Amino acid sequence: MFRKIICLLLLACTTASFTVEKIKSDNLLKLWYNTPAERWEEALPLGNGRLGAMVFGSPELEHLQLNEETVWAGEPGNNIPKGFGEILPQVRKLIFEEKYKEAETLTMSKVPRKAFADNNYGMSYQTVGDLWMNFPTLKNVNNYYRELDLKTAISTVTFQKDGVTYKREYYASAIDQVIVVRLTASKKGKITFDLKATSPHTTNQLQVEANQLVLSGKGESVDNKEGKIEFNARFFPVIDGGKLAKTDSSLVVSNADSATILISIATNFQNYKDLTGNAKEIAANYLLKAKNKSYNLIKREHVADYQKYFNRVSLDLGVTNSVNKPTDQRIAEFAKENDPQLVSLYFQFGRYLLISSSRPGTQPANLQGIWNGSNSPPWDSKYTVNINTEMNYWPAEVTNLPEMHEPLFAMLKDLSETGKQTATEMYGAGGWMMHHNTDIWRITGPVDGAFYGMWPMGGAWLSQHLWQHYLYSGDKKFLSQVYPILKGAAMYYSDVLQEHPKYKWLVVTPSMSPENTHPKGTSMTAGTTMDNQLVFDVFSNFIEASSILKVDGTFADTLKTMKQRLAPMQVGQHTQLQEWLEDWDRKEDTHRHISHLYGLYPSNQISPFVHPELFQAAQHTLEYRGDKSTGWSMGWKVNFWARLLNGDRAYKLIEDQLSPSPLEKKGEKGGTYPNLFDAHPPFQIDGNFGCTAGIAEMLLQSQDGSIYLLPALPTKWSKGEIKGLCARGGFTLDFKWENSKIVELTVYSSLGGNCRLRLANELHSEVALTKVSETIENPNPLYKRNIIKEPLINEKAELKSLLLGKTQLFDFDTQANKVYHFKSK
Repeated sequence: MFRKIICLLLLACTTASFTVEKIKSDNLLKLWYNTPAERWEEALPLGNGRLGAMVFGSPELEHLQLNEETVWAGEPGNNIPKGFGEILPQVRKLIFEEKYKEAETLTMSKVPRKAFADNNYGMSYQTVGDLWMNFPTLKNVNNYYRELDLKTAISTVTFQKDGVTYKREYYASAIDQVIVVRLTASKKGKITFDLKATSPHTTNQLQVEANQLVLSGKGESVDNKEGKIEFNARFFPVIDGGKLAKTDSSLVVSNADSATILISIATNFQNYKDLTGNAKEIAANYLLKAKNKSYNLIKREHVADYQKYFNRVSLDLGVTNSVNKPTDQRIAEFAKENDPQLVSLYFQFGRYLLISSSRPGTQPANLQGIWNGSNSPPWDSKYTVNINTEMNYWPAEVTNLPEMHEPLFAMLKDLSETGKQTATEMYGAGGWMMHHNTDIWRITGPVDGAFYGMWPMGGAWLSQHLWQHYLYSGDKKFLSQVYPILKGAAMYYSDVLQEHPKYKWLVVTPSMSPENTHPKGTSMTAGTTMDNQLVFDVFSNFIEASSILKVDGTFADTLKTMKQRLAPMQVGQHTQLQEWLEDWDRKEDTHRHISHLYGLYPSNQISPFVHPELFQAAQHTLEYRGDKSTGWSMGWKVNFWARLLNGDRAYKLIEDQLSPSPLEKKGEKGGTYPNLFDAHPPFQIDGNFGCTAGIAEMLLQSQDGSIYLLPALPTKWSKGEIKGLCARGGFTLDFKWENSKIVELTVYSSLGGNCRLRLANELHSEVALTKVSETIENPNPLYKRNIIKEPLINEKAELKSLLLGKTQLFDFDTQANKVYHFKSK
């Protein structure tokens, strides 16, 4: 009955008449709207890393959809298929005999497409439920306005009714670990509402304890796993004036001057193998601490805590009159209007989402960050590690949020434990490994059968984040701590590499190029280009870490020898970078995954200055694949085109990304929802993070031996300024440009050492800038380039002379914790 009332009230809200006053441009970092959210993709996200809320903003029936990061289906346990190790030699033999379909069929006997009786393909991230606040007197309001302020991480709703102005504030405090809702009015005694909660979980209970509304329940049982997550959500209204009444399952506030609702949620989850926590006690303790503080103190501490991260970076690409339009209208008009500030807003929204969904001590951001309104979300909202989870963390280092990387590092430590069992039982190998998917229980076996799941490279890719954090920070203590993870990954591949009978290279098999089918009618093969690139990086990172820490020299020497036997990259007959060992690529293939360009981004194995033939081949590959695709794929392509030094093509991908997503939540036409969430479709957060990283990559790159300023500046951004971007080697940079040339630059050096700049125009300063040749390696060890094998080039490939913009390299020496200023001549 309650749900029926909810539907009727929502329908009434959608037919109400709303007007809006124009936004003032004193703060441009706001998403704002003149109507409430009618669907989830219009609601505004709040988060403190652990707790998430989607705020709908309806005057008459306010709706908050709630998440807690550890509410997942199932229980502890891995998902290793029984008996795969027994058939592994035969699978490899069939692949080497080019009997790919037979190899797939044999693999499917142990790893079928659907989850099976004694195993599973991972559990789903699930919602806690929904908070409903019914305001019976607030129908047909005027001057409605709704916003999310990225500068404060506070969402606000204002409107008027009968001469009274109402204001609501919402935020998720990381300091106090509660979600806060504040209700005020311009006249006393005007706050009247009832509070109720619902949950879609099979096991749930709603009751009133003292003056708190309490929703408790359990995660769902799925496949062969019993739901053992227990959650406890507590809603506590603190009122000024008026009265508080109770029913068995609701709270009623009447004629209050103001009200503050504190929301605390906790579970019994301690870690991936321990569920001994007391959800009720933990939630009650969070609430007790918060309710003993004043509202102003909670808000002030929330803003200060958030801004110490968010305020590190600012971006100004210009402002036009478009900022006076609601955000959903700006998205609809972006392709035809001049609205550079929407790009700045989208960039900062990505940083906001990372701060809000990944704080030190929390779980990593999953496929939907932390926001999910379903118990059966798309792809279970798990961690898909053949691109999506990695993409979530691409902005972490470069956009000055390295602390937000920590949850991923913590998950890697867990996976290096559960992955040992998988390496041993499935592949008879040492070290650790995982496939293309995991969940809160840190599964490392294959997911979704042989076609998608037999990709043993997840650990190889995830471990790159550890190495990249070291390159940005130069933190040898951190490197020492994560060294066992890097070593375990290298040990696994040193054990499983097989000599290819035809080419004599060492290759990974069975494997695949993620989710793509080759012309032999299956995905399974040996020695895909991405595999070779990943193993190259795993070995290179370990060898360098071993040298820095002065350990495991003998093993490092072994890997140096093995690295020389890896397959080189190949330029195929269409002048494309080959995806497989064989020249199987088709010009008409527009598959969303372009995995073999991992070597271009996020790796650094394809350089225009060292291997221009690979650079051209990567460009042809991208042209064949096309631009429009799923949201995350377009986000990756922004980074690809940035690395290809083509700012206008990268900008076109941003235009494609910032186009309205179709209402039907299926297919592969991505875009952006009204609340700026990325559409796969449906919603996946990785596209937000990928595009944010891509915008940074257009303005600064530091992977190729130097700090390259404005490497892929589009024509439309001829003037701008950014502050706080980070480069490898402990450098932070502020710079301003006019007429597409740097006019001011400030370099902050935290570590000291040589700073090499790649510039299109000369700068002057009190410190000496020394011109250096392209052939001289950067003496800064954090800028060391690994030497790849010479690529093989098909005789049919049509390579041309590579025309690059004119730039010059400059070196200057820095000291730790010093600042250096430059201006154009």
